[in-house]
Amino acid sequence: MSMTRDEGVIRKALSGFYYVQCGGDLVTCRARGKFRYQKITPLVGDRVVIARQPDGTGSLTEVLPRRNAFQRPAVANIDQMVIIASGAIPVSDPFLLDRIISLAESKGCQPILCINKWDLVQAQDLLDLYRGAGIPTLAVSAQTGQGLEELRGMLAGKLSAFTGNSGVGKSSILNALDPTFALATGEISEKLGRGRHTTRHVEFFPVAGGLIADTPGFSAFDAEKGGGEPLDKDTLAETFREFRPYLGQCRFVGCAHVKEAGCAVLEAVKAGKISPSRHRSYVRLYDLAKANQPWGKS
Repeated sequence: MSMTRDEGVIRKALSGFYYVQCGGDLVTCRARGKFRYQKITPLVGDRVVIARQPDGTGSLTEVLPRRNAFQRPAVANIDQMVIIASGAIPVSDPFLLDRIISLAESKGCQPILCINKWDLVQAQDLLDLYRGAGIPTLAVSAQTGQGLEELRGMLAGKLSAFTGNSGVGKSSILNALDPTFALATGEISEKLGRGRHTTRHVEFFPVAGGLIADTPGFSAFDAEKGGGEPLDKDTLAETFREFRPYLGQCRFVGCAHVKEAGCAVLEAVKAGKISPSRHRSYVRLYDLAKANQPWGKS
């Protein structure tokens, strides 16, 4: 019996089975025992090598190097994080948006901010704030379709994760982009049940020429309660892209850019080149990162 070797991407993982997209085929695979010994857990989004059996099933033989990986939800190789915000109720808190943008940037993942419900409230201040920080930011409306064509173009050929706190219209946008999306996710919820102990299910769906993970919520939204993946205080400033031109220009080496004399970042805030709101978020994130790192508790 001959086996063929193929490369693909894990589209979903459920109950020990991995569903791998190889070209036009979705191949059901089991993982080889060696992964357990090597303590490697294949993740949705992983690029993998599989051995295909003549009956059409396969086995996972290798996980290819990752460009990034997230803990919750457990996904890998995300090209871009699409963050849904809103200027209407519920109004998005810029700190939470900045927390997720920093998380994305720290993983080498492009943040894209979509300000939804533009038909209800034109949150121009929010739009200007993030465009000014160099973050791709779109004014969208799931109701009128505004901005969706532009978003569609940004999703093509990419692996994207959608996130946003509840009520901002994440599902409405996904359904407006592709009406079959609601059908697919609805069926999954029904199959898995809605019990509290249901396994967190992560799956990529084809939408707008790309693959999209509809994630129940990146835990960065509970950053204040100590949740979320920890950020490194020493590299945090680099995750604020508008800070980057000023890093290395401060008077003292190892400047924290919080309240130090001769800090080039603080001077840029004073000169109106960096928004005070973004700098406030940076200081809060810096304090959180410091509290999470034993060597920072001084």
